[in-house]
Amino acid sequence: MRAAAPSLLIPAGFGLLAAVALLASPAAAEEQHKEVSALAARIEALPDRSRLLFDLTGLPPVTAHPVANPPRIIVDLPETLFRMEANAGLSTTDKLIKSYRYGTFAPGRSRVVIDLSGPAEILKADSEVVVGGPRLIIELAPTSAAHFAATVAQQARLQATNPPPLPPQTAKPSTDQLLVVIDPGHGGVDMGATGKNGELEKDVVLEFARALRRKIEDAGQARVLLTRDRDTFLPLADRVRIARDNNASLFISIHADTLAAPLVEGATVYTVSERASDAGAARMAEKENLADQAAGLESKAEAEEVGDILFELTRRETRAYSRQFSHSLISFWKEVGALNKNPRRSAGFVVLKAFDVPSVLLELGYLSSDKDLARLTSQDWRERAAQKTAEAIDAFFSAHSREARAPAGAARPQ
Repeated sequence: MRAAAPSLLIPAGFGLLAAVALLASPAAAEEQHKEVSALAARIEALPDRSRLLFDLTGLPPVTAHPVANPPRIIVDLPETLFRMEANAGLSTTDKLIKSYRYGTFAPGRSRVVIDLSGPAEILKADSEVVVGGPRLIIELAPTSAAHFAATVAQQARLQATNPPPLPPQTAKPSTDQLLVVIDPGHGGVDMGATGKNGELEKDVVLEFARALRRKIEDAGQARVLLTRDRDTFLPLADRVRIARDNNASLFISIHADTLAAPLVEGATVYTVSERASDAGAARMAEKENLADQAAGLESKAEAEEVGDILFELTRRETRAYSRQFSHSLISFWKEVGALNKNPRRSAGFVVLKAFDVPSVLLELGYLSSDKDLARLTSQDWRERAAQKTAEAIDAFFSAHSREARAPAGAARPQ
């Protein structure tokens, strides 16, 4: 532990949990963590252990713990600006550290997620001053599966007795105008797919979402809320909750994935269904439904809503409207070209499961396709595609007003 600040010593019974550095006072903490950046990262492979090192501009407090399924090490620290390529750690030659990623995890918080090739114990996770300046040092060593599982279980017990604080509640906007919730996929520590030149899905979809917001607002028929308007992580369930809590009229999740087949190109519009329309749609849903794992969260099935008559009628009607909007969106996209040969699909996407909000997932194209990559990184194409998407939304709302799809006098189920 560094001598510059007192630290909390973890009892021996805590096993592999890393020590948490505590600063002497709130004022000192604010000064210590101000504008901390990570400038570079690298792995040092030693005979009996592996070290992941980040060169920093300050000394943030650090916590670390293991998670299972798949085995990973999670390192949390105050919000840090990572001034390196976001995909720098996606592939390593280390025997223990298979890959690592980093980014914003929540407001005021950043996270490093380390994918392991096998069970490991945390020998050290701290920031300290070394020759050359401040550094985040994460030192790991192989351990037995039983030891790793015991530490994961211990961490789960600690989290159960000390749950993280809930995010602050924001006031619901007025409901006198239609609301479109646009959901840029991935974000923060969850980078999503990566293009051959380092293009990141999380950045591509955020740029498109912002362009689409401008087009919708310019038309004036609807308000727009983005689930994220910056490079931050957001769990799948929270994306759905934002749409429902704000009484959304339409939910559009934006993605741009990669495929093993580089010749496959074009946009696809997905709706939700219990049975996937095809094997490709099933694989896509399975992949997207595991997105929370990229940020070190366990993927948990959401509890199903109570199945009464009103619920079933609302869900059936909502899915019908989702399919209708899908048809409208595809017809408008034909004018900007670049549709997949099978553009209308369905599968069990978690992010589309709000039973009372019409929802679609728009796959803009594939970063693995040279043609799609050129389009997705073109501002001109983005503006034209966003314009046609906004026109499809206007056409859908003109044909189906909010009042037309809300049962008269019925309270919206919560």
